[in-house]
Amino acid sequence: MSNISLIHTMPKKTAIELKPLEKILSLWDVLTPDERQFVNNNYTVHHFKKNEVIHHEGDVPTHMMILASGRVKVTKAGVGSRSQIIRMLKEGEHFSYRSIIASDVYSTNVTAFEDSVVYMIKADIFLSILRHNNAFCYRFLEELSTDLAASDTRTVNLTQKHIRGRLAEALLLLVKNYGLEEDGATICIYLSREDLANISNMTTSNAIRTLASFSDEHIIAMDGRKLKIIDHEKLLKISKTG
Repeated sequence: MSNISLIHTMPKKTAIELKPLEKILSLWDVLTPDERQFVNNNYTVHHFKKNEVIHHEGDVPTHMMILASGRVKVTKAGVGSRSQIIRMLKEGEHFSYRSIIASDVYSTNVTAFEDSVVYMIKADIFLSILRHNNAFCYRFLEELSTDLAASDTRTVNLTQKHIRGRLAEALLLLVKNYGLEEDGATICIYLSREDLANISNMTTSNAIRTLASFSDEHIIAMDGRKLKIIDHEKLLKISKTG
């Protein structure tokens, strides 16, 4: 059973400064004026606390979703119910639409990694525009193709790279997605060692040991959950060589 109906829906004007829906994604610039107005009149805004589940694997999809603010992780349960982080979403990314297009249940769990705000558009509205606006449909084909290519690459990397290469790749991915703080070195997201392990397809103990090794080699510096990149080139080399 989906938990969407239990989510507290806020008015579109909230205390948090949010970008208008159509400003978040370039995807929406291909909508006709009538379509854009229809979407603007029918989307809802939902707030999620840190660690709150947005939807569960196996839920029937009801909405196409867009991350307006915050950070969200997409996970899938593996052998022994071990959680694997598939993706970390950033502001402006949309998600949970594959299941709508495929008329399938959700294949992953989506959880707020920190307090987050999500725009939601009902599945029937999303499908209606997708079916009648060729340019809009083509944009989603492009995105699905890009995601598939990234997934193929990630599958090979997670199965063939050494743990050092996998963890280096994960750290570089976090830098790419979330950037660095004003010091130009600290990654703008603080993950637990367990989350880092789940992104890198390794045990938490291996993640801790590998981070300690990177620290000893002055590749990174650690301050609790804060990770600072000291030697980006060396990290990149480890990621490439695996």
